[in-house]
Amino acid sequence: MKLSNFNFELPKELLAEYPSEHRDEARLMVLHRESGKIEHKLFKDLIDYFDEGDVMVLNDTKVFPARLFGNKEKTGARIEVFLLRELNKEQRLWDVLVDPARKIRIGNKLYFGEDESLVAEVIDNTTSRGRTLRFLYDGSYDEFRSKLNELGETPLPKYIKREVEPEDEERYQTIYAKKEGAVAAPTAGLHFSKHLLKRLEIKGIDFAELTLHVGLGTFNPVEVEDLSKHKMDSEELFITEESAEIVNSAKAKKNKVCAVGTTVMRGLESSVSSEGTLNPYDGWTNKFIFPPYEFSIADCMVTNFHTPKSTLLMMVSAFAGHDLIMKAYKEAVKENYKFYSYGDAMLIL
Repeated sequence: MKLSNFNFELPKELLAEYPSEHRDEARLMVLHRESGKIEHKLFKDLIDYFDEGDVMVLNDTKVFPARLFGNKEKTGARIEVFLLRELNKEQRLWDVLVDPARKIRIGNKLYFGEDESLVAEVIDNTTSRGRTLRFLYDGSYDEFRSKLNELGETPLPKYIKREVEPEDEERYQTIYAKKEGAVAAPTAGLHFSKHLLKRLEIKGIDFAELTLHVGLGTFNPVEVEDLSKHKMDSEELFITEESAEIVNSAKAKKNKVCAVGTTVMRGLESSVSSEGTLNPYDGWTNKFIFPPYEFSIADCMVTNFHTPKSTLLMMVSAFAGHDLIMKAYKEAVKENYKFYSYGDAMLIL
């Protein structure tokens, strides 16, 4: 499979600028891999496809307000700083992206907040836009983190051209988000409402959680035609013994295991034992899944509609079959499904 196999025409107006009014009333395309049948439903109809003892695996990562705006010393130029990952807690070192990057050199200082109470010094160039910053702040570590949260804004994807609005703080976060560390939401999970989760629980569906802190690398464009030469960024992954047991028990009983989102699918496939069961995990993964690929853990998945040539589209193609996914996407465009982070969902059975 080559990069060009994953291109398709996506009208700009199908990129969702806002989420659906109610989480579980986004549209849901149901795709049956064996028959090729396509159904058009609402997300809350998801419950009809699962039975007692089936397991849904959720990513409980929490998005933090990773986008900051500061001013460069002397010139006062406005600089966007996107926090990627914390490198050293004691020294308050962070890996960041800066924009515009050409203005930011080693030794420069950036000031944040109206009172300029938070200062950062550039101590390294990592890539063309990447920098390492050391934050200078007098308070404790907890005070420093709460200052970052106060000054940062919800890191909506760049394709959303509007300003961030107050509702985004809640809507660009799953309702089961717990462990802070992601700079992008695991978007398939955004469609679950408290009401739907409760209904699934009453029906006897079990839940397992893993934590995969989504980084921007997931959205990096693939720039090589030969997919085997593309390198994914590493993301931090945690799978507890309890979650592994829930998943393995369901598999042993031949119940469905559903990966909610590409991040969950990636996490599950990053920790498979030689017997094809799920192992606990604590570390990093840079797994890149593209066709052909044999999946070991999940036998169905929930996912959003992805953009052309994206690694996410490649993964769902590996799961559902390239031709069937391209047929489903053609139908999604025709039926005006919304794409990307705030878009509609697909259940692949």
